[in-house]
Amino acid sequence: MQDHFYLLSEQLFGKLQHDEILLCHFEGEASDFVRFNHNKVRQAGNVTQQTLSINLIKGNKQTSGHCELSGLIENDFSLSTRILVSLRKQLDLLPEDPYLNYSQEINNSENKHLNDLPETGEMLEQIQSSAHNLDLVGILANGTLYTGFSSSTGQRNWHSSKTFNFDWSCYHQTDKAVKNNYSGFDWKNTRLSTIMDETKEQLGILKTTPRIIQPGKYRVYLAPAALNEILSMMSWGGFGLKSHRTLQTPLIKMVTENQLLNPAITLMEENNRGLAPGFTEAGFMLAENVDLISNGHYKNTLANARSAKEYDQTVNCDHETPRSLNMSAGNIKNSELLSKLGTGIYINNLWYCNYSDHNNCKITGMTRFACYWVDKGELQAPVNVMRFDDTIYNILGSNLVGLSTEKELLFDPDTYHKRSTSSTSLPGAIVENFKLTL
Repeated sequence: MQDHFYLLSEQLFGKLQHDEILLCHFEGEASDFVRFNHNKVRQAGNVTQQTLSINLIKGNKQTSGHCELSGLIENDFSLSTRILVSLRKQLDLLPEDPYLNYSQEINNSENKHLNDLPETGEMLEQIQSSAHNLDLVGILANGTLYTGFSSSTGQRNWHSSKTFNFDWSCYHQTDKAVKNNYSGFDWKNTRLSTIMDETKEQLGILKTTPRIIQPGKYRVYLAPAALNEILSMMSWGGFGLKSHRTLQTPLIKMVTENQLLNPAITLMEENNRGLAPGFTEAGFMLAENVDLISNGHYKNTLANARSAKEYDQTVNCDHETPRSLNMSAGNIKNSELLSKLGTGIYINNLWYCNYSDHNNCKITGMTRFACYWVDKGELQAPVNVMRFDDTIYNILGSNLVGLSTEKELLFDPDTYHKRSTSSTSLPGAIVENFKLTL
């Protein structure tokens, strides 16, 4: 794919007219997908796809288009040339763009994270063996993702990563299930077996009579997957330069009123993780890390090319939403989480989250799948679905008891159009006075 992209780019650059600049952005993948139901393979297939986006620039004008590539150079050159001709006609009719911004420095790079993963068939054997006698439903994605950039000014960038993402649930009955995810760059059979053993233990508790609790404030443990849902909402406009300068960020109180989170909270965009590329669609190179919140204090925003031009800032992202979010760990060992929780609720997952009060960063949502009542440090019984409604300033601020020492790397399982390159690395969190409303 790399050779094909660079050859196609060079051919397109040869079609440029005087004073024209062309930026080429490439995305591709070669992935296996397998769907499970009742721990049996119900659908299996392979997807190989390549997409080319081109941005034609002349003076202070720009326009762009994209196409799906066949992998055959003659066909792809013919198709992309027709798009280039069409863009040239559009360019004459467009006004100048005051926020046109692309890299005018030449920074070449090549990163290939092509670690040795097992064949998909080997993964299937391990999954079905570990989940023997379980009603497992899920999807496994395994393969390589590719991203490239080239410009007629001479810049070349390439990034590829070979990863897997196994997202699944094991059901007891109806809506009673335990949801899990195992993803990463290195597949370990022992790790999958450990997760499955934990799943079986939690399924045993799901078989007991559910405990009905009343609305109120509870001490809770938010597993990394549950915390991820909360941070996803927090990231929805929370860190973008544009949303901050227009005062539309849900973290407005951290900007205008010096509202703080708990000193244990440190968040950063970890661009050197290896799943997502270290360069943008406009050719800007990204810093390895961007500190977003440090010890509870707001530090930096994410600025894409257009916002950076508008507000005279440095480009540090492609889109003003974290794609490689990292939260620092705490000091509560995983073996001590239940005893530290004491009496309260163990929350594995949340869903249907949304803002109930945007300006106060107040989020509402539902508990989901396996959530348990804990008494004196022991899992006792499943808890029926409840709705929460609380602010980030409580959850990660005044009511945060502590964070776990161990973290989970969670890959976004989204496969709409293509496999996502977003991920988070998060600990679990114990929170007191967590508000459950109904």
